[in-house]
Amino acid sequence: MADGGGFALRTPRLRTPHRGNPMHLALYHPQIPGNTGNIGRLCVGQDAELHIIGPCAFDFSEKALRRAGLDYWEHLRWHLYDDEHAFLSWLGSRTPWLISKHGRTRFDAVPWQRDDVIVLGNEVRGLPTEWHARWPERGVHIPILGPIRAYNLANAAAMVLVHANLACGRFAGYHPPALPDAGDNTGTAEG
Repeated sequence: MADGGGFALRTPRLRTPHRGNPMHLALYHPQIPGNTGNIGRLCVGQDAELHIIGPCAFDFSEKALRRAGLDYWEHLRWHLYDDEHAFLSWLGSRTPWLISKHGRTRFDAVPWQRDDVIVLGNEVRGLPTEWHARWPERGVHIPILGPIRAYNLANAAAMVLVHANLACGRFAGYHPPALPDAGDNTGTAEG
């Protein structure tokens, strides 16, 4: 549904409230549904809000989400913007962190704040040059030590978001669930 700000906004029913101010993870013109789905799961697990900056190469209808088996999507706080102008309107005067292999600051040296906005470019073209020029001191990189061109978008999002939450102290007081009993077959391969 579109709201008065000129962007489509999804606000699902939530079973758990935020643990304080959430991080915001934004994807610029994502092209690969699997990456966006994985990043959505990451945002649910890390209690972050996902912002998808259109246009996108795939469908976000309820039917498409059900067909894709995104069973956690109902727990995701997400926003779908028609274009970058609508996203920039939402962003207002905030200054985002731009994840790029050309960023000046290493991801573990950023002074992360609990409600930061982290933006990742699309899988083929990255972020627009204009965005790098607009926020030249906000470029963040993840070191690439081996012979690859770049990290997978979902993997880069995971590295940065988990580290940002750790640096902000958002894991304080967290305790993992206990292991199930040996005879309990309710565990999953993911667990």
